[in-house]
Parts: sequence; C-alpha cells; structure tokens
Amino acid sequence: MRCDVLAIGTELLLGQIVDSNSSWIGEQLAAVGIDTMEHRKVGDNLSRMTTAIGEMLAAADAVVVCGGLGPTQDDVTREAIAAAMGVELERHDDLVAQIAAMFGSRGRDMPANNLRQADVPVGAEVIPNPIGTAPGIRAEIAGRVVYAVPGVPYEMQRMVIEHVLPDLLARSGESSAIVSRSLKTWGASESGLAEMIAHRVDVQTNPTIAFLARGIEGIVVRLTAKAPTEAEARALIEPEETTLREVLGELVFAVDDETMEHAVLSRLEARGWTLGVAESLTGGLIGARIANVPGASRTFRGSVASYATDVKRSLLGVTAEHVVSKECAEQMADGARRALGADVGIAATGVAGPEEQDGQPVGTVWFALALPGLPVEAVSTRLPGDRERIRQFSTISLLNLLRVRLDALEHLGA
Repeated sequence: MRCDVLAIGTELLLGQIVDSNSSWIGEQLAAVGIDTMEHRKVGDNLSRMTTAIGEMLAAADAVVVCGGLGPTQDDVTREAIAAAMGVELERHDDLVAQIAAMFGSRGRDMPANNLRQADVPVGAEVIPNPIGTAPGIRAEIAGRVVYAVPGVPYEMQRMVIEHVLPDLLARSGESSAIVSRSLKTWGASESGLAEMIAHRVDVQTNPTIAFLARGIEGIVVRLTAKAPTEAEARALIEPEETTLREVLGELVFAVDDETMEHAVLSRLEARGWTLGVAESLTGGLIGARIANVPGASRTFRGSVASYATDVKRSLLGVTAEHVVSKECAEQMADGARRALGADVGIAATGVAGPEEQDGQPVGTVWFALALPGLPVEAVSTRLPGDRERIRQFSTISLLNLLRVRLDALEHLGA
C-alpha cells in the first residue's frame, strides 16, 4: 500500500518553519511497512491545495494532509478536501461542544473563529483530537482515502499513531503485527556504525535494520520485525538486539523513547546517588534536560549556571586562572557537588564561539566528573558546528561520559 504526505502552509515554503512533520510521518509509515513515494508542500491556497490532493490521490492509495486545520481564514484544508470530494461542509454540533469545553477547561471563552474547526465535509468522518481544538478528517475519494491532521506536532503524532496507522493497516489487509525497536547510540558516526554491524545488515531479512541520523541526539539503529502476532514479532527482534548490543557495546545509551538523561538518572537512582551540575558554556541546558525527566527530583539536586567567571569563583570556588581548562572543569565539578550537597558533581566549560577564549579555539570543551570515593576526572574534546550545536553536543556528551563511567563502576562491582 502506498501513502504519500502533503504538508500545508505558506510558512513551510518561505522557510520560516522546517517541515519536520512530513519526515516523522514518513518514518512511521515505513515502520509499519507502508510505502511512501512523495512528500509535497503547498501554501495556504485553496485551489492549489485541492489540485494537489487530487493529483496525489491519483497516484497513491492514501494521502496524509498535515496542517491547515486551525481557526483562521487561511486554514482551508477542510475546504480543500470538501472540494476534492465535490461536497459542501457541514457543522457538527458535538464538535462545537467539545471545542467549547476545551476552552472552558482553560478558563477561557471560545472565540467565534473556532467554530470553523467544527466544519466537516459531508460524508467524511472525524478523527478525534483529545488534546487540541482541531479535529482531524478521514474522507473517501474515488476508492482512495485522505487523512487530515493538525500541524501541531504533538497533536498530529498522537492522531497518526492512534487512528491513521491502524486504519491504513486495516485497509491494506495487513493482518500481521509490525514491531520496531530503536537502539540509540552516541559516540560513533553513521558510517562507523554501519561498518561495525555490516555483517548483520548484509544478511537482514526479518527483522530489518535501518539507520536514522538524529543530529544532536546521535544515531538510531532501528530493528523492525513482522510476524502474525506482536509477541512473535518481538521474539524475532530480541536475539538480533542482543547480537547488536554485543557488537556496539557502550555506544548504546537508550532504547525507543528513552533519553540520555533518563539513562543517567536511572543509573544514579539505582545507586542512591544524587547529582549536582555546574555549567558554563551550556548556560543551563544540562539542568533543563535532566529536570525534564519525570521523577528527576529523586536524584537531581540542581544546576549552577556559572556563565560568568566571577560566578564560578564565588559560588563554586574556582581558582583556576583560565576558565577553559582542565583545572577549572575539575574545580567546577567538585564545587557543584559541594554547593548543591550532591554525591556526584559534573561540569562543562569551553568555547562555544564565535571567537576563541583563553587561547583555545572554538569547539574546545572540558568535561569533569566528581564521583564518590574517586579522584575528580576531567577530559577534553573538540566539538564541531556552530554555537548552538556546540552547546547541545556538550550537553549530551557530558551526560554520556557520566553514563559510561557509571556503567564501568557497575562492571567492576564498585
């Protein structure tokens, strides 16, 4: 079965917003074995949208239309689908009540413009949106199907997973279960990973192995298996995952929806250790990521965003002459542990750019770890990219360093 993707929004054409939604939808379709041959972008223009829907449905079994379901006058996806169907729009009173109730739950009155979101092409079905005001649409057109979902990512993703994908699989006559397992890695390039597991990729059948580059989140090695039942599909994945883990070793830091910070906190919590962070070039990014993990308060004591040199000295006790140095990183980590009353202290200091600092080139970063019963450790690296990428790479690299050290202690029985 083929399902293509149509992204709606003039802002996408102007480059004001990057179309990550189409990429995500394409990834989900591939994961369940549905082919995608075309991703297209169209501005907020009714005639061009209608034409695009017709052309794409002539080539594909289904089309997912993303965006244009908002309450403003330029949100005309509903009208475009109605035009492609050759029908009018009709207002659903139950949707009006749902949208009004959502506004009421937030202590607000529903603006009159939001009534448009309760309009549905005659003969089409509503795709529920329990977390937003824009219901989706499922419409049959000449034996093909078009799905319309909002452009808000977290709304779109839930609706695609809970409604669009199951409906597509049912239409394809696919009775088997498709299960994926994502191994998240940090510390190797995509080509490096491919070389390491080439002997498995070359013989892949079921499960299949794919690589997904996630930029500042590393490289994902995804296993996808198909079987008559979910349990059988998982049984196919398990031995292959074990084999890949043996090869990749400590490069694998998490699976599926887990994050690097989740991996670190779970290890610390298992030991009963608390964590304190001292940040310089990252300016709070490390602490923000850690605090985003539910239950982080059981382990995370806090973060000192010691961006200015005098803050490093007054709050963390740094005496090092140069702030981009091994000595400064070590003093920051030890100072974080002391100032925050934590068992473990970690720190990052370096040069994010645009100019060198302390005679060190842009991208130079020092990381330090202060672990119970061990001398403070510091390591240096050179990170690529612009200022934002260096700061983001620094954040995940420091957390990964802590993860690797904690795992090493576990292996030693310490």
